[in-house]
Amino acid sequence: MTEAEKQDRGQLRVNEDECKGCGLCVEACPPKVIGLSERLNHYGYRTAAYAGAGCTGCGICFLACPEPGAITVFRLCDAVTAKVRGRVIQMQGAPR
Repeated sequence: MTEAEKQDRGQLRVNEDECKGCGLCVEACPPKVIGLSERLNHYGYRTAAYAGAGCTGCGICFLACPEPGAITVFRLCDAVTAKVRGRVIQMQGAPR
């Protein structure tokens, strides 16, 4: 299976108000799916930005970040895993 065929196992969100653009998450990310954006936040920092695909959900970026609340990592699971765990997960865009 090639990299393009692999499904994302995680997703991350960057709070641009909290990010100071230090780049520690960029260096720590194993699949290298985080970069610094060209846009500036209201403090004048270039914030971290997720490429939109390729996240493994490992959370290393979260652990490397010195700003509490700047990065949130979500671990994605498929419908089979969710059913086995006994959870009902509503995913955006998924049929109900």
